[in-house]
Amino acid sequence: MAFVGNLLWFILGGWAMGLSMILAGALWCITIIGIPFGVATFRLAMFGFFPFGKELVNAEDVGEKRVAGTGIAAVLWIIFYGLWAAIAYGLLGLCYFCTIVGIPFGIASFKLAAASFNPLGKRIVSTDMAQAIRARKANAALNAKLGK
Repeated sequence: MAFVGNLLWFILGGWAMGLSMILAGALWCITIIGIPFGVATFRLAMFGFFPFGKELVNAEDVGEKRVAGTGIAAVLWIIFYGLWAAIAYGLLGLCYFCTIVGIPFGIASFKLAAASFNPLGKRIVSTDMAQAIRARKANAALNAKLGK
């Protein structure tokens, strides 16, 4: 089902959204300070091309180390790009929800809105892996509360 959703998404406009994010990433990479933002934008572009069957999770949850300064960079991201991209994807999602056929695309747009708000320190994984990560974190939290 994810393949069909991704194919329809890509044909009906996902390619344009992904290419626009690649262009934005290239603009971010013009300066040395903007390179981390450009990399995050490229990650969003790959997520934007094919959003079905994938989710963004914290990089720490897949075994990567947290990069120092991510919090400050996230604030700058939200101000200069994230808020505006999230609003655009949210409005697009509302438009998709106007038809019954568009509801899956609306859900994907809302997922992209949440992802574009703060993609720094996130990685794209399959939905199955994201569910396994959530289950592992829930088990760890439960064990901590039970004192195990």
